[in-house]
Amino acid sequence: MWWIYALLSAFFAALTAIFAKVGIKGVDTDLATAIRTVVILLIAWAIVIFKGGASSIGGLTRQNWTFLVLSGCATGLSWICYFKALQLGKVSQVAPIDKLSVALAIILAVVFLKETVSIPQAIGALMIIGGSVVLIFA
Repeated sequence: MWWIYALLSAFFAALTAIFAKVGIKGVDTDLATAIRTVVILLIAWAIVIFKGGASSIGGLTRQNWTFLVLSGCATGLSWICYFKALQLGKVSQVAPIDKLSVALAIILAVVFLKETVSIPQAIGALMIIGGSVVLIFA
Protein backbone atom coordinates (compact mmCIF):
# COMPACT_ATOMS: atom_id res chain seq x y z
CA MET A 1 0.00 0.00 0.00
CA TRP A 2 2.89 2.40 0.72
CA TRP A 3 3.92 2.35 -2.94
CA ILE A 4 0.52 3.66 -4.05
CA TYR A 5 1.04 6.74 -1.88
CA ALA A 6 4.61 7.06 -3.17
CA LEU A 7 3.39 6.98 -6.78
CA LEU A 8 0.67 9.51 -5.98
CA SER A 9 3.30 11.69 -4.34
CA ALA A 10 5.43 11.52 -7.48
CA PHE A 11 2.41 12.34 -9.66
CA PHE A 12 1.44 15.36 -7.54
CA ALA A 13 5.07 16.50 -7.40
CA ALA A 14 5.14 16.41 -11.20
CA LEU A 15 1.95 18.48 -11.33
CA THR A 16 3.50 20.86 -8.79
CA ALA A 17 6.40 21.55 -11.14
CA ILE A 18 4.14 22.23 -14.12
CA PHE A 19 1.66 24.39 -12.20
CA ALA A 20 4.44 26.28 -10.43
CA LYS A 21 6.34 27.02 -13.65
CA VAL A 22 3.23 28.65 -15.11
CA GLY A 23 2.24 30.32 -11.83
CA ILE A 24 5.58 32.00 -11.07
CA LYS A 25 5.91 33.91 -14.33
CA GLY A 26 6.62 37.49 -13.35
CA VAL A 27 6.12 36.74 -9.64
CA ASP A 28 8.61 36.92 -6.79
CA THR A 29 9.35 33.30 -5.98
CA ASP A 30 9.30 33.92 -2.23
CA LEU A 31 5.78 35.36 -2.54
CA ALA A 32 4.77 32.36 -4.66
CA THR A 33 6.14 30.02 -2.00
CA ALA A 34 4.23 31.87 0.72
CA ILE A 35 0.96 31.59 -1.22
CA ARG A 36 1.57 27.89 -1.87
CA THR A 37 2.33 27.36 1.82
CA VAL A 38 -0.95 28.94 2.92
CA VAL A 39 -2.87 26.66 0.57
CA ILE A 40 -1.02 23.61 1.90
CA LEU A 41 -1.59 24.77 5.48
CA LEU A 42 -5.35 25.05 4.93
CA ILE A 43 -5.57 21.67 3.19
CA ALA A 44 -3.43 19.89 5.81
CA TRP A 45 -5.44 21.28 8.75
CA ALA A 46 -8.73 20.51 7.01
CA ILE A 47 -7.64 16.87 6.64
CA VAL A 48 -6.45 16.69 10.27
CA ILE A 49 -9.72 18.15 11.56
CA PHE A 50 -11.85 15.99 9.25
CA LYS A 51 -10.07 12.81 10.38
CA GLY A 52 -10.18 13.83 14.06
CA GLY A 53 -6.40 13.93 14.45
CA ALA A 54 -6.23 17.36 16.12
CA SER A 55 -7.03 15.86 19.51
CA SER A 56 -3.69 14.03 19.62
CA ILE A 57 -1.62 17.23 19.44
CA GLY A 58 -1.23 17.22 23.23
CA GLY A 59 0.57 13.88 23.07
CA LEU A 60 3.46 15.20 21.00
CA THR A 61 6.81 15.06 22.78
CA ARG A 62 9.53 17.71 22.76
CA GLN A 63 11.43 15.50 20.29
CA ASN A 64 8.36 15.30 18.03
CA TRP A 65 8.03 19.09 18.06
CA THR A 66 11.74 19.71 17.51
CA PHE A 67 12.05 17.43 14.52
CA LEU A 68 8.72 18.40 12.98
CA VAL A 69 9.76 22.07 13.19
CA LEU A 70 13.16 21.23 11.69
CA SER A 71 11.41 19.25 8.94
CA GLY A 72 9.15 22.24 8.28
CA CYS A 73 12.17 24.55 8.03
CA ALA A 74 13.88 22.17 5.59
CA THR A 75 10.68 21.90 3.54
CA GLY A 76 10.29 25.68 3.38
CA LEU A 77 13.89 26.18 2.29
CA SER A 78 13.50 23.40 -0.27
CA TRP A 79 10.39 25.04 -1.73
CA ILE A 80 12.00 28.48 -1.88
CA CYS A 81 15.01 27.06 -3.73
CA TYR A 82 12.80 24.90 -5.96
CA PHE A 83 10.63 27.82 -7.07
CA LYS A 84 13.69 29.96 -7.80
CA ALA A 85 15.25 27.11 -9.79
CA LEU A 86 11.98 26.67 -11.74
CA GLN A 87 11.87 30.37 -12.51
CA LEU A 88 15.45 30.30 -13.83
CA GLY A 89 15.53 26.87 -15.47
CA LYS A 90 13.48 24.35 -17.40
CA VAL A 91 11.09 22.01 -15.61
CA SER A 92 12.66 19.13 -17.52
CA GLN A 93 15.98 19.90 -15.80
CA VAL A 94 14.92 21.26 -12.41
CA ALA A 95 12.38 18.58 -11.45
CA PRO A 96 14.69 15.60 -12.02
CA ILE A 97 17.59 17.27 -10.23
CA ASP A 98 15.25 18.02 -7.33
CA LYS A 99 14.72 14.26 -7.12
CA LEU A 100 18.40 13.96 -6.23
CA SER A 101 16.86 14.32 -2.78
CA VAL A 102 15.99 10.61 -3.05
CA ALA A 103 19.64 9.59 -3.22
CA LEU A 104 20.60 12.14 -0.57
CA ALA A 105 17.84 10.82 1.73
CA ILE A 106 19.22 7.30 1.32
CA ILE A 107 22.72 8.48 2.22
CA LEU A 108 21.47 10.50 5.21
CA ALA A 109 19.33 7.57 6.40
CA VAL A 110 22.39 5.33 6.40
CA VAL A 111 24.57 7.88 8.20
CA PHE A 112 22.11 9.23 10.78
CA LEU A 113 19.41 6.57 11.14
CA LYS A 114 21.73 3.58 10.70
CA GLU A 115 19.46 2.11 8.03
CA THR A 116 20.87 -0.62 5.84
CA VAL A 117 20.85 -0.35 2.07
CA SER A 118 20.70 -3.27 -0.31
CA ILE A 119 22.88 -3.51 -3.39
CA PRO A 120 19.93 -2.69 -5.72
CA GLN A 121 19.08 0.36 -3.58
CA ALA A 122 22.69 1.55 -3.68
CA ILE A 123 22.83 1.06 -7.45
CA GLY A 124 19.56 2.99 -7.83
CA ALA A 125 20.89 5.84 -5.71
CA LEU A 126 24.09 5.96 -7.74
CA MET A 127 22.05 6.03 -10.95
CA ILE A 128 20.01 8.96 -9.63
CA ILE A 129 23.21 10.80 -8.74
CA GLY A 130 24.69 10.03 -12.17
CA GLY A 131 21.52 11.17 -13.91
CA SER A 132 21.51 14.41 -11.95
CA VAL A 133 25.11 15.13 -12.91
CA VAL A 134 24.25 14.50 -16.58
CA LEU A 135 21.27 16.88 -16.37
CA ILE A 136 23.28 19.62 -14.66
CA PHE A 137 25.86 19.65 -17.46
CA ALA A 138 23.45 18.91 -20.35
